[in-house]
Amino acid sequence: MKLTTNESPIERIIRIVLGIGLAGLALAGGVTAPLVYVVWLVAAVLVVTGIVGFCPLYAALRVSTRRAAR
Repeated sequence: MKLTTNESPIERIIRIVLGIGLAGLALAGGVTAPLVYVVWLVAAVLVVTGIVGFCPLYAALRVSTRRAAR
């Protein structure tokens, strides 16, 4: 499995913004104790995949939101 970019630039921005928003929600105490760990994990995955531009789930399903190169 190659680590080629499979996310569009818009999707990458949305993932980063959502990840930061979820992390802020967790920091502000908007999530209770058992669920806060799941929120942190989801936030970290969103930020990392947004920065890198590669989603392993998309690769496994052979999905790409990125336009084909011309």
